[in-house]
Amino acid sequence: MANEGPLLPQEKHIPDVTRDKPAQHDSPVLSTRDHQVIWRWARERSAEPATGQASHTGPATTMKVSDGGAGLRFNFPGVGRFREIGWAEWFEHFDQQSLTFVYERNDEGRPPSARYRLVRATDWDGRIG
Repeated sequence: MANEGPLLPQEKHIPDVTRDKPAQHDSPVLSTRDHQVIWRWARERSAEPATGQASHTGPATTMKVSDGGAGLRFNFPGVGRFREIGWAEWFEHFDQQSLTFVYERNDEGRPPSARYRLVRATDWDGRIG
């Protein structure tokens, strides 16, 4: 999939992936709340858990974060850095904020896409199928 256009498509249902239910659809975009799927996605891209907002482990970053308050990020090799946090803290905030991880499916024969969005489950209900 080309890195052009919005990641969140207008289609009504995005396939939901779990470690026990891998993607069996041709949809270019997938979603999950499964921690293991998210961790594996990040590991395949050498992405580390991070935040742009203040938390009990440290201050906010100086980089502007405008994501509706989720504050969670990934640091990728060679890209601007947010404040690193551990996976436990990342997933704690992910669950507390009822987020859904929406990401671009990998195209076979191409490097893994790093495009993702964190969407509040309350804003996303009905789009996962």
